[in-house]
Amino acid sequence: MAALMLGAMAVAQAAEPAPAGSEARWARMPKLYGRITANELGLVINTADPYSVAVGERYAKRRGIPAAQILRVELPVRFYLTREEFTALDQTIRDKMPEHVNGLALAWVQPYVVECNSLTSALGMGLQPNVCAQSCAPTRPSPYTGYFGSRPWLVVGLRPTMQLAAHSVPAAFAMIERGIASDHTLAGGAADPAMAYLASTPDGARNVRERLFPPAGPVPGAAGFAVARVKSTALPPLRRTLIYETGLERVPAPLAHEWLPGALADHLTSFGGQLDRTGSDGQMNVLDWIDAGATATYGTVTEPCNHVQKFPNPQALILSYAQGVSALEAYWHSVAWPAQGVFVGEPLAAPFAPVPQPPASAPAP
Repeated sequence: MAALMLGAMAVAQAAEPAPAGSEARWARMPKLYGRITANELGLVINTADPYSVAVGERYAKRRGIPAAQILRVELPVRFYLTREEFTALDQTIRDKMPEHVNGLALAWVQPYVVECNSLTSALGMGLQPNVCAQSCAPTRPSPYTGYFGSRPWLVVGLRPTMQLAAHSVPAAFAMIERGIASDHTLAGGAADPAMAYLASTPDGARNVRERLFPPAGPVPGAAGFAVARVKSTALPPLRRTLIYETGLERVPAPLAHEWLPGALADHLTSFGGQLDRTGSDGQMNVLDWIDAGATATYGTVTEPCNHVQKFPNPQALILSYAQGVSALEAYWHSVAWPAQGVFVGEPLAAPFAPVPQPPASAPAP
């Protein structure tokens, strides 16, 4: 398989990076409004796949997904969909999902790709059939990165999509429970802060996101949340890990020492999003992050080269999640060109979401 290439193509940034040699700084992140909850999430279950049925039914029950928002389809259980199979699935979702559904959860591991696009991207923002012609070329920008509300389907015609994928049904069940356990846990801050670990690596082709790393220290506007800039060659004990981003072909075990519920983790490499692969070719499967204790992750399904826009922008990911949106929304806000990237995990995890307030009681007569 082709390696990630530095090449001659310019690497434009999803957020303006600090120039080489200058002090790291935070980019400006607009205010986000609301978040997608179970009442706005559609769930798709593949009845031909025992994993999908088991995980989908458990997810629907544990998250309380309304029955009208659960769609059962029959799909081939293989890594890809043909153009015709994808078109039929896409049209069925458009026809059957209620209009108030603004995000999607796919309860399966396979399929995850269609014509060099990830399935989550193709269903979320539309198939880009020209990706196979030159997978290292720029792809269509996501309108979601410029949208700041919680109704993207109604406003920009996009449904952020995530796969409830794991190496096994028990691992998927554990991932779901971590997502549920995370809700509201950091809304009031924490004396011992949650940590975003951003690891620089000696792998030049895969370390390009280091230019986007913010300064170490507190996350602006988020009490009890801090950034630690670390080196992959000399990692300290990773405590209270909420975000972990690095650039390596394979991340040495243990992937983290302590995960908080709702943790997000990813590594920049070519084929981490090929969910059916074991990683025997040297590139780590993103499902290994889920096995380790993360709640959501992201990886590419076809050779993207190392455009940073094709991978999560660490500042956008941190600042979005800290505003109280879900893992689904934070990850989609962080990837400017998501055509080749598969979003994986428990979509509704929201550790910074405000605690719901009980309705005000009516005054006594």
